Amino acid sequence: MRMFEPRTATTGMTLISSRATAFYKRGFPILWFGFLIVLIFLPLIVGAQTGQSVQPMFFIVPVAMMAIGYFVFKKVILVLVDQVYDLGDALLVRNGTQEERIALSDITNVSYTPMMNPPQVTLSLRQPTGFGSKVTFCAPKRFVPFGSSPVIDALIRRVDAARRRAGN
Repeated sequence: MRMFEPRTATTGMTLISSRATAFYKRGFPILWFGFLIVLIFLPLIVGAQTGQSVQPMFFIVPVAMMAIGYFVFKKVILVLVDQVYDLGDALLVRNGTQEERIALSDITNVSYTPMMNPPQVTLSLRQPTGFGSKVTFCAPKRFVPFGSSPVIDALIRRVDAARRRAGN
């Protein structure tokens, strides 16, 4: 067992995805859209109290930010699975009630993008699963951002070794 991979005592599984995934997938969109809704209704309330007309720009900008936010969230955040556990020779991937076990030898590529917020890991799979042919999850947070992650580096090495053993 490595120092950076704490295992749960009862299951022997190691969480290799970020614990903040739930906030990224659920909390942040609620905060984003809630803030923009307040920005839309605040001028209406102030305008009604003061009797002044409201400029259309007070509505156009928040609505445009909502549209842009929706597409960014759909492309970057909502594709993330909830949890990924390391089982040794496989990964256990959970998203909501759906759960898949993916052998390390079935992973064709591990792509890590530390410059994104949140940093993401994408697993390309040999055979599509219930999640599709790619599985994306948040990498665990690091004290030193923008560098390589020891957890993900170890995963890449283990995936390569598993593929070599399988003769792929």
